[in-house]
Amino acid sequence: MTSDPLAYLFGLEQFGIRFGLENMLALVERLDHPERAFRAVHIAGTNGKGSVSAMVETALHAAGHRAARYTSPHLIDLTERFVIDGQPVATDLLGSVVADLRVAIEGLLRDGTVQAPLTFFEVTTAAAFELFRRRGVDVGVLEVGLGGRLDATNVVRPLATAITSIALDHERYLGSTLGEIAIEKAGIIKPGVPVVIGDLAPEATRAIDAVARERGARVIHASDGARVVRMKAHATRQAADTPSAETTVHLSTPTRDYGEVVIGLRGAHQIGNALVAVRLLELLNDQGIAVPQQAVVAGLARPSWPGRLELRQLKDGREALLDAAHNPAGAAALASYLRDQAGPRLPLVFAAMRDKDIEGMLRVLLPAVSRVVFTAASNARSADPADLVRVARGVAPEVPAIEERPLAAALAAAWCASPRIVVAGSIFLLGDVMKEIG
Repeated sequence: MTSDPLAYLFGLEQFGIRFGLENMLALVERLDHPERAFRAVHIAGTNGKGSVSAMVETALHAAGHRAARYTSPHLIDLTERFVIDGQPVATDLLGSVVADLRVAIEGLLRDGTVQAPLTFFEVTTAAAFELFRRRGVDVGVLEVGLGGRLDATNVVRPLATAITSIALDHERYLGSTLGEIAIEKAGIIKPGVPVVIGDLAPEATRAIDAVARERGARVIHASDGARVVRMKAHATRQAADTPSAETTVHLSTPTRDYGEVVIGLRGAHQIGNALVAVRLLELLNDQGIAVPQQAVVAGLARPSWPGRLELRQLKDGREALLDAAHNPAGAAALASYLRDQAGPRLPLVFAAMRDKDIEGMLRVLLPAVSRVVFTAASNARSADPADLVRVARGVAPEVPAIEERPLAAALAAAWCASPRIVVAGSIFLLGDVMKEIG
């Protein structure tokens, strides 16, 4: 048995995913409810929940609050999941918290309060709560891990919630229709607690509205009463060698006219995410957490959220556009962004997990790239590149597909075709690439 707290934590990955709140409720009770030590904002959604979490936390920090953010998964280092005052927590502090959680968990197992070891995600979630308590966090922004109803984060009593988007993903756990998935995500809605929802398909909207009515929760449709006009990009951003780094919009809501606002995260899809963040921040402002207009603007302009249409440049001038597109909806957003850029199409380096809708992702991505080079992420669930090649040839035979198993060789093959490449398909792949290119 290891004495290293973080080795113990990673050892819990063997227990996989467990849906249900019984163990989590038992743990937070044993810890004297750290999740009640701060005011919580709870955000779910198939895509966009991380971006919205980053915008909201950045705005709260800009407003002078001791704000924190809990997201998953991480790209390179576990501490990325726990951001307090704009910075990941220190490794030694995280280790100290996990060591204390281990004592509590072993006590729960010993006295029979829980019947099975807690999972990696359950313990990291409890660690976030305890970290926020120890650091005196005022407002904690919590991103749902998977679904919502039975997600480990769903033991909090939030001031406000949000559901950013609904698309097909994780059907094995959440359901095979948009309505079924929406009901799972609507599980974060609490009695009397308002919920902001993004632009959803009618089937998903109806499901969420029904849950909200049952619980007496007010639904704020982010676009209702809002006006968003996209401003023309500057000429430098339209150049073939400079992909758009940000979007400028004129934004107004029933509460405020924000004027021209910069959305720092790339891609037109971030406009919808920004609108959800703004309506959520306005809700918090109405509930006594002051978020002045300038803080909202700052939150949209400069959120720290790596690996989301992020351009990384090597010392020799080569570039990689990294995006965490890991389902068909995310792939479609990336493809739309790539089509909007001037200049020739770029090569794509791609890896995906076996349990993802790989065909759906490649069907929308491949027409937007010049060629695709397949590799595998450093994760046991990663699909075999040879299998990816077969799928690619079935959905877009006109796009050259190359199988390159080692990541370094895959990147080199893509860079041989263009000094700028795209990397997508898995968050785990992005972490591997970041380590590879420094």
